[in-house]
Amino acid sequence: MAIPSIKEEARKLVEKLPENSTWEDLVHEIYVRQAVEAGLADSQAGRTTDVEQVRSSFGLSA
Repeated sequence: MAIPSIKEEARKLVEKLPENSTWEDLVHEIYVRQAVEAGLADSQAGRTTDVEQVRSSFGLSA
């Protein structure tokens, strides 16, 4: 299965926006998409921290 190109993914993202969208709306959607993809890549690569460890470092109970 071929990996969709950035241009194709951008087209799909733009098509999903309402007609009255602003440039800020588009930039926000791109930012969210990039952040989710980066988080998924980190998770798949094992670059995560257990929630209990994070809570403990902030002195929060379980």
